[in-house]
Amino acid sequence: MAKIDKKRHLAKTLTWRVIATTDTFLIAWIITGKIDWAAGIAGIEVLTKMILYYWHERLWYKHLKFGVKNV
Repeated sequence: MAKIDKKRHLAKTLTWRVIATTDTFLIAWIITGKIDWAAGIAGIEVLTKMILYYWHERLWYKHLKFGVKNV
């Protein structure tokens, strides 16, 4: 199996969080109509979901071989 560095998982986590948190911020702003509420929601969400995504990615890498082929 190809070796994948943990830095790759971290980079994917960070870039995805920028996209996902922007989405959360915009949805919260549309729903509440308040930028400060949207920022608060997005701020909490970015921390919790970044941690959850990183561990999700690591668990898949270590324990699930679904879709991985030896080259």
